[in-house]
Amino acid sequence: RGIRKSLVLNKQILDDIKDRGKDSLDNEKRVVQDATSNSRGFYTQRVYLMNDMARAFLGQRKLVDAEYWSREATMLAINQFGPNSGRTAQVLITLTRVVAEQGRNAEAVLLGNAALKVAEQSTNYPGSILIAGARKTLASALVADGKYAQADKVFTEMVSGVKGDPEIAARYPAQDLDWAFALVKTGKPVQAATMTGEMLSKNSSRLEKESTRLAMLTAFNAAALQASGQSSQALSEFKQAVPILINQARNDTENATESIRQTQRMTFVLEEYLASLAQQAKTDSSGVAAAEAFQIADLARGSGVQRALTSSAARANISDPQLASLARREQDLQQRINTLSELLIGLLSAPPAQQLPAAQAKIRTDIAAFKSQREDLKKEIERKYPDYAELVEPKPATVERTQKALKPDEVLISWYFGDNVGYVWAITKDKPVQFAQLSVGRTQIAKEVAQLRKALDPGVATIDEIPPFDVALANQLYQQVLAPVQSAFVGKKVMLTVPHAELGQLPLSLLVTKPIAQPAKGGATPFSSYKTVPWLTREIAVAQLPSVISLTALRSLPVGNANRKSFIGFGDPYFSSEQEKSAQKQAKTTQLATRGIPLSLRSAPKTSGVSSAELALLPRLPDTSLELEEIGKAIGAGDGDIFLHKQASVKQVMTTDLSNRKVVMFATHGLVPGELNGLTQPALALSSPDVTGDKDDGLLTMDKVLTLKLDADWVVLSACNTAAGEGAGSEAVSGLGRAFFFAGAKALLVSNWPVDSVASRTMMTDLFRNQQKAQGTSKAELLRQAMLNQIDQGGMKEGGNMKYAYAHPLFWAPFVVVGD
Repeated sequence: RGIRKSLVLNKQILDDIKDRGKDSLDNEKRVVQDATSNSRGFYTQRVYLMNDMARAFLGQRKLVDAEYWSREATMLAINQFGPNSGRTAQVLITLTRVVAEQGRNAEAVLLGNAALKVAEQSTNYPGSILIAGARKTLASALVADGKYAQADKVFTEMVSGVKGDPEIAARYPAQDLDWAFALVKTGKPVQAATMTGEMLSKNSSRLEKESTRLAMLTAFNAAALQASGQSSQALSEFKQAVPILINQARNDTENATESIRQTQRMTFVLEEYLASLAQQAKTDSSGVAAAEAFQIADLARGSGVQRALTSSAARANISDPQLASLARREQDLQQRINTLSELLIGLLSAPPAQQLPAAQAKIRTDIAAFKSQREDLKKEIERKYPDYAELVEPKPATVERTQKALKPDEVLISWYFGDNVGYVWAITKDKPVQFAQLSVGRTQIAKEVAQLRKALDPGVATIDEIPPFDVALANQLYQQVLAPVQSAFVGKKVMLTVPHAELGQLPLSLLVTKPIAQPAKGGATPFSSYKTVPWLTREIAVAQLPSVISLTALRSLPVGNANRKSFIGFGDPYFSSEQEKSAQKQAKTTQLATRGIPLSLRSAPKTSGVSSAELALLPRLPDTSLELEEIGKAIGAGDGDIFLHKQASVKQVMTTDLSNRKVVMFATHGLVPGELNGLTQPALALSSPDVTGDKDDGLLTMDKVLTLKLDADWVVLSACNTAAGEGAGSEAVSGLGRAFFFAGAKALLVSNWPVDSVASRTMMTDLFRNQQKAQGTSKAELLRQAMLNQIDQGGMKEGGNMKYAYAHPLFWAPFVVVGD
């Protein structure tokens, strides 16, 4: 309809030009208009070509290229056709999809709203296919951003807008998986079940029984049934669909063909499956349902991390040419399988006259042959390169495998949080798994963690302004997330934790195990009253794992070479040439954090409210120079072991031999996907290309980490704020952790908030000195001892007098051991 209307308008313009060409003056005008028309035609072609390029790159998962061409197309459309043209609306729709696919959901919503506004201003026809497309894109972006009620409203407007045009209405029907997702999340599960039931009924006869599309429809229908209270029917459909989806997700993840939308849908399905299994577990004394739920939770919790890791592995410069060749061939086969499967679905969905039975038979034969070839290649990769195979397609986490990897004095505790409900598992070496459903979900946990972090990441200027740490809330959180499985860790020495979502932003060592009155802030020695608080760290050493499946891999790592050098460190990079110039002008000073004098907390990235963030926005971390030097000195660093400022660069990291160091330290910002322009994976920020002159500098991304060769007992990330990226920080630590482990590291030591400079230096030097003395002590126990020393003995001294104690958790609790 829109095209026909456009042709009518074009004919009117042409007729008008002809009429005005009757005399010579108007003839000259016609020549000018023809030239302008030709020019506009040229620019129209350029805009459409750029837009097609962006969409092609989006389909290939090359998101940085997709965003570049999409932005180019948008700027050209605005400049040549104006901000309210249909062409501008089209390219804005593509840009919205590209940005959404990078996980930059809030930005995608802004762009989606802009695309819809432009589409509405470009035409007076309410049933425009352009407006319908903009609404669909915006609604999907709103679902990804968790704005489900708004998404429901926009989907409703989309269907209402096109109902007068059957041809367009068929392309934008009243059934959509994202819409069903939104309906479940807004408390309309019956309406969602009706929608998914209609979609399933419409497609079940047309799609093959084992097709991923049919499995996803079945799983969404099961999720809607579960949410509407029909648990037994839901469980049956989940068991039918989820194995197919998991297999396809592993294939897509391994070959970087999985989209963020697929990941979100898969997580949604697995969460509802978890709810169904939890209900079954209440009457299942065998523990089978609890064990299956444990496996499903690890898949759901780690899907985003695994997606980023496998995508990075695919991009990484694999040094072994045989592995590189096998990986490429295997990835090519999976892409062929996916392409042919989509073509087959298209044929099966077509009218009977267009279904081409002979072509379908040929496609099925080819798919079967390619699958057989791919399985042979996967077996060869697993046989010859088991570490790579475990990275890109890890074996599922099971209770049995976990128990075999645990030591008798350890307990592993794993969590998963849905929006309003949580689950916890406690596994020991020789007892049945403990499984409990929690009364709090991700929404409540996020609020409580955020409240507790106000005293840990306060952003204040002086010691006097540090807020009291809410010990009552810390005890409440303990009761909510650990008390239900407390009997599993009584008497154990080490608690290995696999947190989920915002719980990963809080070191669990600072949870309070018993009710206690709020400590007084003042007194002769401020913060000393916190020494009597029953912190969890007084009872047990706590370490964090990137995932359950990482435990087995970490336990199989060989002991490090005894002849390694002690230390190498990189820190205080310059993120812009302006920072470099400013640093050269300033005199080097050391700032003490004393009462009434500015508290020396490190700066954290402030990019969450910026729509287009660049490396130069990151604040410098000048005090990390002294920290690197002091820690290096404490554990025997030599000349040339510390790289600061301009030398703290990606090129320096990649060209330095790191394989002969016990401790590798990065004192810089940790970043999460979407925090900077085009950043699609976790990264460490190093000196800018503007400073070093090397275009590859700036970000030590996860794919670069995977290519490092390490034999390190510790990788220290001492300014990595895990609350970055509005809750995604724990995923960044998890992803970077597994990448560093693949590179050969045995553990990470990571900070959770901008630390106090003096307290951090004293605590870390204490930890590494103790390691030198107490060989064989676990890393979690070494950190616990350093924490207890800070609580009981630490503080800021001046002239022999204790000005204030380090017993407030802001000072002693920022670090967590990630790994073994």
